[in-house]
Amino acid sequence: MNELIARAISPATAAAAGSPRPSREAAEAAVRTLLLWAGDDPDREGLADTPARVVRSYEEFYAGYAQDPVELLARTFEETDGYDGMVVLRDIRVESHCEHHLVPIIGRAHVAYLPHRRVVGISKLARVVDLYARRLQIQEKLTAQVANAINDVLEPKGVAVVIEAAHQCMTTRGIHKPGVTMVTSHMLGAFRDDASTRREFLAMIRGGAVAAEA
Repeated sequence: MNELIARAISPATAAAAGSPRPSREAAEAAVRTLLLWAGDDPDREGLADTPARVVRSYEEFYAGYAQDPVELLARTFEETDGYDGMVVLRDIRVESHCEHHLVPIIGRAHVAYLPHRRVVGISKLARVVDLYARRLQIQEKLTAQVANAINDVLEPKGVAVVIEAAHQCMTTRGIHKPGVTMVTSHMLGAFRDDASTRREFLAMIRGGAVAAEA
């Protein structure tokens, strides 16, 4: 058991040494260690199955590590009848975890791109957000990863991603400031270079009318 705990609580060392991913048993042993460290008894009735439950939840929380964004976005459609306007998907639910404290980041993402010859199914835009959100994250990196993946695979005229989220690392611990939302954006191509394109996108995600160009 001590060997399992040691392997589980030092994954960085194991990874650096080229060791395989720790076993499920090692992961559950690590959870037991944390329960003991918190001051509780992992063998009591209410906690007896907690290590297994936590490991199963981690499989869901961090499923993005097993997914490939290129494969996800690879299937595209070229029959667009010449459509070259903006494609925007608003209010995509974001559920991620802070890599510094392992607590939730909850919010929403807005994703847009300007097609260049081909488009992708809209569900894939939401899925690429989920793919990167289901990894340990900071919001700035998450925002850039989503935009860069879409840009690299689809090669559009431009990509824009805005994420608004609350971080429990500052709302439930530390500074304890509930109600605070962090906003990040990453603009590429036409969204970065053309102010009118950027304004149109921002108006659309705010739910307002698109401003007419002068």
